[in-house]
Amino acid sequence: MKIALIQQHASRDQEDNLHRGEEAFRRAAQQGAQLIAFAELGLSYFWPQYHVSPELLQKAEPIPGPTTEMFISLAKECGVVTVINLFERDGSRTYDASPVIDGDGRLLGVVRMAHIMEGMGFWEKGYYHPGDNDQLVYPTAVGMVGVAICYDRHFPEYMRALALQGAEIVVIPQAGAVGEWSPGIFEAEVQVAAFQNGYFAALVNRVGQEEHLNFAGGSFVTDPEGKVIARAPEGEDSILLVDCDLSQVATATAKKFFMADRRPAFYRQFGLSEE
Repeated sequence: MKIALIQQHASRDQEDNLHRGEEAFRRAAQQGAQLIAFAELGLSYFWPQYHVSPELLQKAEPIPGPTTEMFISLAKECGVVTVINLFERDGSRTYDASPVIDGDGRLLGVVRMAHIMEGMGFWEKGYYHPGDNDQLVYPTAVGMVGVAICYDRHFPEYMRALALQGAEIVVIPQAGAVGEWSPGIFEAEVQVAAFQNGYFAALVNRVGQEEHLNFAGGSFVTDPEGKVIARAPEGEDSILLVDCDLSQVATATAKKFFMADRRPAFYRQFGLSEE
């Protein structure tokens, strides 16, 4: 299976963001991509770099809504499984959300970020309610696709839940800035999650200078043994195309050993309710 991670800058011009997103999508599909994914809020300016305001909350849109419908049409036209990420409004609540769209254009579901951080340049608690999805993985035309949105990847319980739901590949839409972390630690974290859980992990990052943050790019893909098999450049727009052999999932170390040797009843005494 060939996947494409769309690493592109965003501006305050939403029409331009969507236009460039569509162009990148079509280029990736023409090059054989069967799964295309975008970064966290990858089709809009990164509004949580500002403290929340009523005006900024108006940027949220429903799912289905204009952006989702656009990519539903593209997915159906090109026959490509698609994972985007946007600022969602559902009634009085707003979320950081990733619609998962199958290759025939069906909206399979929406994964909402479960863990919400609050820190310099990432003032997210005023923007997002925590997601409470009970389904994080969806059967698609190309395999079992799971989603871990940005901050969720830091939580081993969440990354294990993806494996327990049968994920073969996990898409990680991220907004990672230059200098935000110790060099290599975020990459190593995803490598370990892929190795411990036995799935491909595809982290797709934002890129480009905005008012308060300079997003790093450097999107990458790991195999089920935790090896980085492809990496996008830092600091520039890019389409990262990667061949992923999902048959490797069944023979991964985690599938042969770790998953089989788990002891959920033992973990529960420590307040861990893995099933």
